[in-house]
Amino acid sequence: MPQPVLEEIRENLLSFRGSGMSITEISHRSALFDELLHDTITRVKRLLGFGNSHHVLFIQGGASQQFCMIPMNLALPGRPVDYMNTGVWSTKAIKEARIQGKDVRVIATSEDREFSYIPVDYTVDQDASYLHFTSNNTIMGTQWHRYPDGKVVPLVSDMSSDFMSHPIDVTPFGLIYAGAQKNIGPSGIAMVIIRDDMLERVPDTLPTLLKYTTFHEHNSLFNTPPTFTIYAINLVLAWLEETVGGLEQVEKINRQKASMIYEVIDKSEIYRGIAEANSRSLMNVAFRLPDSESEQRFLAEAQKQGFIGLKGHRSIGGCRASIYNAVTLNSVKSLAAFMEEFEKTSA
Repeated sequence: MPQPVLEEIRENLLSFRGSGMSITEISHRSALFDELLHDTITRVKRLLGFGNSHHVLFIQGGASQQFCMIPMNLALPGRPVDYMNTGVWSTKAIKEARIQGKDVRVIATSEDREFSYIPVDYTVDQDASYLHFTSNNTIMGTQWHRYPDGKVVPLVSDMSSDFMSHPIDVTPFGLIYAGAQKNIGPSGIAMVIIRDDMLERVPDTLPTLLKYTTFHEHNSLFNTPPTFTIYAINLVLAWLEETVGGLEQVEKINRQKASMIYEVIDKSEIYRGIAEANSRSLMNVAFRLPDSESEQRFLAEAQKQGFIGLKGHRSIGGCRASIYNAVTLNSVKSLAAFMEEFEKTSA
């Protein structure tokens, strides 16, 4: 979370917009919250530059719940669903579609090289219900820098870890979803952007709270939403718009941050990047040191210097710098300097 957002939350937690009540206390049916929700949706549309063809929904359960909701709602009878497998989160999404008995086709995968790259050799079945991919892969540190071309097939993407980190043309997307906790707010909710024609696919037979139409028809207020999380998202979006200057500017900063760390890795004799160079993530820089002992020493020294959370995902180990939007340029400069100093003292 950006520091200015955390400070604003602290300052106004006891009285939301002068109401004398906290955002955690006001009714989700109140005019105050309705105004907040409307402003949040408007900011999403303004930042990404889309109009009424797509709708913004807030759904509890995070991105993992979307893994099952997407095939439930969007798979067309008698037609396959296409998936790109680029890591753990794609694998989980594929599993959920298969549990439902959908005709799942994995048309591309990078599993052959331990998910260290983004595949470019694939053919999309033009009869597919949708084409699903994960835009950024947090564990191995890979990212789609050019989205797949589905042609007439609607794209569906899990953008949890790089949402709002750069501009997006939402036109080819039938649905975009993002768990809030990486770039846009606290955990506990997924933001879903869904196109009009996708809503027409939703079967009437689904349980009420597993239908996208329920959230669309009730403006995400069919049941009580996590009001605090939506409030925090609103503040992050305002920060992106009014302080950072929009998604073009935040992308420029993100590229600067990532290049600082990759430059250290590329000229180093002890650091080795996990992702292949043309697939490197701007959000998650995953790397290894020569051996486990070196990595433990690096992580211990980093923590002493105030660099927290550099341990790699438990599934692969190693190290990982997650440099989401809220991480400042100065913080990344300091990390790069620490990495260089650690290498010197390790020689």
